[in-house]
Amino acid sequence: MVRLVEDQQVGPVDPEPADVVKVAVVGYGYWGPNLVRNFFEAPGSTVSAVCDLDQGRLAAVCKRYPTIAPVTEYREALRDPAIDAVAIATPVSTHYRLAKEALEAGKHVWVEKPLTMSYPEAQRLTELAERKKRVLMVDHVFVYTGAVQRIRTSIDGAELGTVLYYDSVRVNLGLLQHDVNVIWDLGVHDFSIVDYLLPQRPVAVSSVGARHINGGSESIAYVTLHFQENLIAHFHLNWLAPVKIRLTTVCGSRRMVVYDDTIPSEKVRIYDRGVTVNGSLEDRTRLLVEYRSGDMYAPKLEQTEALQAAARHFASCIVEGSRPRTDGEAGARIVALAEAAQRSLANGGGLQRVEW
Repeated sequence: MVRLVEDQQVGPVDPEPADVVKVAVVGYGYWGPNLVRNFFEAPGSTVSAVCDLDQGRLAAVCKRYPTIAPVTEYREALRDPAIDAVAIATPVSTHYRLAKEALEAGKHVWVEKPLTMSYPEAQRLTELAERKKRVLMVDHVFVYTGAVQRIRTSIDGAELGTVLYYDSVRVNLGLLQHDVNVIWDLGVHDFSIVDYLLPQRPVAVSSVGARHINGGSESIAYVTLHFQENLIAHFHLNWLAPVKIRLTTVCGSRRMVVYDDTIPSEKVRIYDRGVTVNGSLEDRTRLLVEYRSGDMYAPKLEQTEALQAAARHFASCIVEGSRPRTDGEAGARIVALAEAAQRSLANGGGLQRVEW
């Protein structure tokens, strides 16, 4: 494959340039249509085929995108030498098998989160991608938002000072999943954000949750990541909330950040607020606590749709032979955190060490 032409645009009916990454999207259910739209529109990529067992879904693809080939047999897409990459948007239990077959067939692979249902499986996929010299990228889409990128800049540049805690509320009414609980669904988003933002790695996890749907999995959970440093990250996750809330607070010793993903503008607000303690903790009579309440400002954010940015990043990594921000190793770390949280649930909330 030759290098991408700068700012190459792919139209819905124009002939496909030879230097564009050709993607087969596997699964056209809830997330698959979003992948098709973004890979079709992203500079540097296009969608050559969509694979699904449902003929009705394939008919909908053909109606909207006449140039896309409908495929019912997955291996047919793998045998096509014109297809460079496979994007997997199927139930989590199928991720490992489908990704393994694609890598063995010499395809680059994009996998919807979470990467797999177990850490050893995620490790094996990562090692296989390394041996095959293929790009393996996990769809941790929030990492590619302008908001998270800006917070990362604030942390790396010491604008916030020392990070003291991370707190998140991620709740809504649905979508209940049949094969994973709320931790593996919503919690994975926060795990991936923390993994990207913080240089430290958590050493243990504690979690409690409850099942409210007969025969279902946990629909609400409270998860805490524990670090060796004096730092914790806490998540409130809920499928049964009356409103949708996506609110994150990152508190530093110098400044604090509030990130509200549900509002159309000023999603990130940086507050010059904090606490200064003077005197000796041993001599409480001389202990002076000062509260600083300075200005707040909302920085300008990159407005590109996160999934579009991720699709461009995937195509760029394939062409340049570079490693994605959310590669297999990052995906494996997120699976390890989810597994530790699951063990803690089964242990009544007991602290569980993370098996890296």
